[in-house]
Amino acid sequence: MISVRRLLTRLTRLGNDQDFLTFIKYIESGVSKALGLAMVIVVLVAMIDLCVFLVNDLLSTTDRFFATTLIEIFGLFLNILIALEVLENITAYLRKHVVQVELVIVTSLTAVARKIIIFDFNKATGIDLIGLALATLALSVSYWIVRNMNNPQDS
Repeated sequence: MISVRRLLTRLTRLGNDQDFLTFIKYIESGVSKALGLAMVIVVLVAMIDLCVFLVNDLLSTTDRFFATTLIEIFGLFLNILIALEVLENITAYLRKHVVQVELVIVTSLTAVARKIIIFDFNKATGIDLIGLALATLALSVSYWIVRNMNNPQDS
């Protein structure tokens, strides 16, 4: 009964703007930490998956060194790099409590570059290629704008 009363007291204090903002800050921090921990698990599992994939591929009996194409292997490596960049986005948010747009754009560029590297010209259409080109152009221009706004002396 005492804990319920304590909870009700805390909830009624959230009517105060400052207390509510403090409560939201704790929630944001907790969610960010949970996302960071989840992303670390994703990176570790992806690393294990990559290692198992490479060992299986190298030990398979084929006439070539790699049974699969290098493009697939590059795709797996880039998946891990993208996951690390997402983890960097989360940790940067935890440090500064601000979403760093430049870092998000770089992560997006890496994801689009991965898609271009593993692009299957036999299965995809010209519209897919045009879409990737437009995404690359838009992200590149966005990066250039953000970079020049943050560091005007570099241009």
